[in-house]
Amino acid sequence: MASSIIAALLLFLSSPFIISFVTSQSAAKTFIFRIDGGSMPSIFPTHYHWYSTEFAEESRILHVYHNVFHGFSAVITPEEADNLRNHPAVLAVFEDKRRELHTTRSPQFLGLQNQKGLWSESDYGSDVIIGVFDTGIWPERRSFSDLNLGPVPKRWRGVCESGARFGPRNCNRKIVGARFFSKGQQAAVIGGINKTVEFLSPRDADGHGTHTSSTAAGRPAFKASMSGYASGVAKGVAPKARIAAYKVCWKDSGCLDSDILAAFDAAVYDGVDVISISIGGGDGITSPYYLDPIAIGSYGAASEGIFVSSSAGNEGPNGMSVTNLAPWVTTVGASTIDRNFPADAILGDGHRLRGVSLYAGVPLNGRMFPVVYPGKSGMSSASLCMENTLDPKHVKGKIVICDRGSSPRVAKGLVVKKAGGVGMILANGASNGEGLVGDAHLIPACAVGSNEGDRIKAYASSHPNPVASIDFRGTIVGTKPAPVIASFSGRGPNGLNPEILKPDLIAPGVNILAAWTDAVGPTGLPSDPRKTEFNILSGTSMACPHVSGAAALLKSAHPDWSPAAIRSAMMTTTNLVDNSNRSLIDESTGKSATPYDYGSGHLNLGRAMDPGLVYDITNDDYITFLCSIGYGPKTIQVITRTPVRCPTRRKPSPGNLNYPSITAVFPTSRRGSVSKTVIRTATNVGQAEAVYRARIESPRGVTVTVKPPRLVFTTAVKRRSYAVTVTVDTRNVVLGETGAVFGSVTWFDGGKHVVRSPIVVTQMDSL
Repeated sequence: MASSIIAALLLFLSSPFIISFVTSQSAAKTFIFRIDGGSMPSIFPTHYHWYSTEFAEESRILHVYHNVFHGFSAVITPEEADNLRNHPAVLAVFEDKRRELHTTRSPQFLGLQNQKGLWSESDYGSDVIIGVFDTGIWPERRSFSDLNLGPVPKRWRGVCESGARFGPRNCNRKIVGARFFSKGQQAAVIGGINKTVEFLSPRDADGHGTHTSSTAAGRPAFKASMSGYASGVAKGVAPKARIAAYKVCWKDSGCLDSDILAAFDAAVYDGVDVISISIGGGDGITSPYYLDPIAIGSYGAASEGIFVSSSAGNEGPNGMSVTNLAPWVTTVGASTIDRNFPADAILGDGHRLRGVSLYAGVPLNGRMFPVVYPGKSGMSSASLCMENTLDPKHVKGKIVICDRGSSPRVAKGLVVKKAGGVGMILANGASNGEGLVGDAHLIPACAVGSNEGDRIKAYASSHPNPVASIDFRGTIVGTKPAPVIASFSGRGPNGLNPEILKPDLIAPGVNILAAWTDAVGPTGLPSDPRKTEFNILSGTSMACPHVSGAAALLKSAHPDWSPAAIRSAMMTTTNLVDNSNRSLIDESTGKSATPYDYGSGHLNLGRAMDPGLVYDITNDDYITFLCSIGYGPKTIQVITRTPVRCPTRRKPSPGNLNYPSITAVFPTSRRGSVSKTVIRTATNVGQAEAVYRARIESPRGVTVTVKPPRLVFTTAVKRRSYAVTVTVDTRNVVLGETGAVFGSVTWFDGGKHVVRSPIVVTQMDSL
């Protein structure tokens, strides 16, 4: 043993790559190192010993990764990181980045019914474990009761970590595990995590994690509401599923890649079945998969049979705004449900303009007040009602029109209140269109769409004595049309690989009621003294856990299904019409939506339990896909952990990944009639003896053929492949505003199974 220690010390002293601790030139930062684990010299008993001997001294290492990723994160200077890049065992180095959170009735809106269908067949998701990567959890909420739940599954290996106001007693048969990951955050924030507003533990100081956890798997909670809004029974999509909380995001500080990767590593070891991660890039830049720790961590999870659900981001309605693009991740956009919280702006000229609000204080009771628009002066900061921009002489005793953007919506109301205003009308700009979300305002306030906002501003500027009031109308259920694609929901095309349609599907993400922390009020603002057991939030953050809960139900009903099969079941059985039996519409424009907005469609769990056919994908298929987009073996190993080989004779096509959607991408340089063929393989998960026939909806100006047009399955033959050939005359096809045209191929067996895949045809050069 002594000789091996001496040998390791000699190796340490002689290594040309060892960090120089005395010649640092720049401020230290956190870097993540992807290491070829097989290169570890045999003299080291563990990878940690190797890393702390040859790469960085022990005190600088934050996390060591074993399960989804071989490597470590450490606090070093950029110069030291550059030195280590040349080490033969280092496959990749990337700087730790900060990411952002993508911030009662929805289960029924997804087609779930008590004692029937998927809830019944899956026993409400019992014994499936959902790992929620978020801001932690507030364990005392009724949504996390373990009443009448069975014992914790024996396969579970997780822990209940202790910390500030959190200990083993806060876990139970519902919350089976809780961890917190703070080392990256502590290293990145001057002075470390602010313990006056945060808990150095799994306890949730923000509310977001409590909300997403209960959306996915909350137990039924009767007489639930947010200050009287959305009253009824609140329950998650998979009420009997177990929750494991992984706190990777911190109040007002976001989420660090190094901590997120550590959570993936722990969750795979612990034994979760589903991972729900409502987090995305905070800089608006889409990183390639080998530089994206969420993509890397989720690949490691998916390769172990874990379903990963992620949010599509809130940068819509701009094109190519969808995030979390890896094909092994299920990417979820947001839609409305058939419940609304109307609040009307009433003008002195008699016009009543529709808006929304969750204000629960003393109403205005029809009293009219002067109304003013600070933006009339031309100062954008005043029009946005930013801090210290409103002159009390101009707004005292008045309702103030504020433009949306640049600061939190509810914070604008506080600015108005401080300046003496009595109310606020929050007006969307053109980028938000008519998309509205409710907020629990601290003063009488409502949000209105862009068109209504323009009308109110015009009235305020043209009338000699403009006055207004706000009428708060409570909760209305059964609104039509619904679902509608939320204006903020991230949109396609896929900015990395347009051959893979993203988002995959949409789910409820607007005005969702779920459990809330007791640490902050419903607005999350420090000055909000209110406490509430439930809160109403909007965002793709809220849509993602709906799909996480759905995956738990499907996993419980079909334990042998892979993550890709579960996703396929959801995607091929979606709804494409709203409750008015019309095509889904885009909230931002009021026009018909496209697969770039909704992917395959709106989640429908009433059909997903029995999809008939699924499109399965193996780890080898994903590797072939990575080869097809030009990644070399060493680059792919950053993602897969193990060495790989790419085909040398014929480069594979990314369009041939066995995805439930189909995108045909033609280069802009091609002229005339061009064709592209993609292959799909369907696996029969329905009746053993079955015959499916193809029905084609060709995009306008495009010819689509399917061979064979008929798939015959037997007890012995459960998988059948077919070819889809897309032919387009580039001189005549009109791609329209989206730059694409859309169609579908649907397989039906003459009974209840209808298996639909959207087809997207576009012209685009390699990104």
